[in-house]
Amino acid sequence: MEWQLERDAGRLVGRPRGRVDETTWEAFSAALTAAVREAAAAGGLLLVVDFSGLDYMSSRGLRALTMAKREAGDAVKITLAAPNARMREILAISRYDKLFDVIDAVGPAA
Repeated sequence: MEWQLERDAGRLVGRPRGRVDETTWEAFSAALTAAVREAAAAGGLLLVVDFSGLDYMSSRGLRALTMAKREAGDAVKITLAAPNARMREILAISRYDKLFDVIDAVGPAA
């Protein structure tokens, strides 16, 4: 699992790549939490997590999303973008598509 964080006009975009599973969830969680803290420190930037490079996420990855949402509180909005069909199914089965906004593409900054 790799993680890249970019900042563009009014938001942060986190780009995980690969798989978030039993061996990589801790790195994903640490990167995601750091991104939430950076967004909060910058005055509450939107955090978009670009799932387009993510092949799979285990329950531990979902737990990392839950912890990040808790860390974000009301200060930072987290949006999940561009999940593939497998990731959409995982998000739907776990009902994380109700917990987070899920959009089809990262798109330009608003």
